Amino acid sequence: MTTTSTPPDVHRGGAPAADARPTASTAPPARPGLTPEQRRVKALARFATSITVFNILGHLLLGFEQAPITPIVVVLVSYATALLFELLDAWVTGRTPTCAGGAKALVVFLLPAHITGLACGMLLWGNESLWPYIFAVTVGNASKYLVRLRVNGKVRHVFNPSNTGIVVALLLFPWVGIAPPYHFTSFTTGTLDWLLPLGVLMAGTVLNAKLTGKMPLILAWLGAFALQAVLRWLLLDHSLLGALAPMTGLAFILFTNYMITDPGSTPFVTRNQVVFGVTAAAVYATLVLAEVSFGLFFALVATCVLRAVVLVVASKRPAPTPADPDAVRS
Repeated sequence: MTTTSTPPDVHRGGAPAADARPTASTAPPARPGLTPEQRRVKALARFATSITVFNILGHLLLGFEQAPITPIVVVLVSYATALLFELLDAWVTGRTPTCAGGAKALVVFLLPAHITGLACGMLLWGNESLWPYIFAVTVGNASKYLVRLRVNGKVRHVFNPSNTGIVVALLLFPWVGIAPPYHFTSFTTGTLDWLLPLGVLMAGTVLNAKLTGKMPLILAWLGAFALQAVLRWLLLDHSLLGALAPMTGLAFILFTNYMITDPGSTPFVTRNQVVFGVTAAAVYATLVLAEVSFGLFFALVATCVLRAVVLVVASKRPAPTPADPDAVRS
């Protein structure tokens, strides 16, 4: 549900340092006529448009249970905190702020903050208080500057901002929860109950297939999620329908197409995307067995942590030295 705005060179998720840069055989195919930066901006714009329309429809027609003022407040706070952190980081590092350079640069910079604000405002449930949403948005935007790694020579943020803000709010404030999944379709009936999830699924799939290149991650996540459900049924006598049921909900579709696919905090190389998706499903199953609530969100954070550990370990390994020609011949 979130792509992210970041300091220079933090915009795109990179492959682990242990891997080679993407090649024609491993990287998702580039869309003809668009540079990587153009694809990134176009994906951000479509993400932002989709979540804006969904929030408007949600509050007007679908039955969102947060106060109508919530999305307005969280978006404004997200803009303010994103700009504040960017200006502070630019001042400390002595660089030009990413948001500088005119109106277009400012709008592009604020697109991810827009997504983060609406995602936190839509997915969290803070009862009658606004400050849990504000707290989550602030933490999410701050995470992009507080936790960063150098991957293939470029600085990358580690965590999905929206998901991180949500998880920290859930951990620190037990009375804060996730918005009930039914509120996405509270007021729909009949055919709309099918058409709405189908429309979200189609829009998200097209976006990820054409612009983000995250279809290997999505397919790996879905396959591994179904597999863990079957294994829990076979080995632990869990209800198979109960284990598979989350996949049928609109909340799961949103998480799959818009949250776990964040380009800034997920791998680019196909093989690594598959590993990321499978790992997230395995962590989710572990959390379910441990009776941890809100497993999807915690699983994504844990998977990002594991990826960061792999990146750090890989960066500590000495670079391979060219083989001695004489030794090879011998």
